[in-house]
Amino acid sequence: MHENKFIQREGKQSTRVFDNRSLAKDYRTLLPLLKEGMSVLDVGCGTGAISKDIAKVVGRNGSVTGIDNTEKFIESGKISYQDTKNLELLHVDLFRFEPNQQYDLIVSARVLQWLSNPLEALLKMKEFLKPTGKVSILDYNHNTIEWHPAPPESMQMFYQTFLRWREDAGMKNGIADDLGELLHRAGYHSIETINANEHYEQKNHDFRSKAGIWSDVAASRQMVQEGYLDDDLRLKAIEDYDHWVDTIGLSMTMKLNDVRGVK
Repeated sequence: MHENKFIQREGKQSTRVFDNRSLAKDYRTLLPLLKEGMSVLDVGCGTGAISKDIAKVVGRNGSVTGIDNTEKFIESGKISYQDTKNLELLHVDLFRFEPNQQYDLIVSARVLQWLSNPLEALLKMKEFLKPTGKVSILDYNHNTIEWHPAPPESMQMFYQTFLRWREDAGMKNGIADDLGELLHRAGYHSIETINANEHYEQKNHDFRSKAGIWSDVAASRQMVQEGYLDDDLRLKAIEDYDHWVDTIGLSMTMKLNDVRGVK
């Protein structure tokens, strides 16, 4: 979002990753918070797949605005979800967003992990909430991912480089466990943390697409271009990991928290 270093989320693969997400599977802890007639802001909405599902729950008397700073995702979502009349998708950065309303609920899924200034983002979101509005932040602790059995050495090397690259850019690899304190520092109250771990097993129909996310991450050459990684290792990590997912991989668990607060 705001002057941060990202993996470049380009190409059809990354758009597919967003389009395959749903509220029921990828933000299931949010459902109890959603009420008919709510106004909701989805920060870093990608193509708006989850935003679209939220819009269905809040109904025609409610509204959802999704914002993302990657134009291609917003343009894709505008086409895919054009029939969802109470959904508005906007290409805009959070720190440059100037809404003409305040919201009952602000959500942000898997977004703050990419920011070097998450506290500033939480403070900005707070400005957009109604006096008793709530925020729900869903994010990972990348330090505690679990694979069974262990993935190939090439992917392990890639993953450790990925974590170091993120740290050097100021991103918090364990942000899921830091969110409560960050919300407190931003002045939110009634803070609660809900475990939302993602666990995928080989027997599940979506194991290939979900566990395979790390091949999608490795598809970016950004860390190669910035001198963190040899391209041959990157390509080997993709090849070896794809084989692991398709053959011997049994499960992957990504540690995820939904942390909420009230303005």
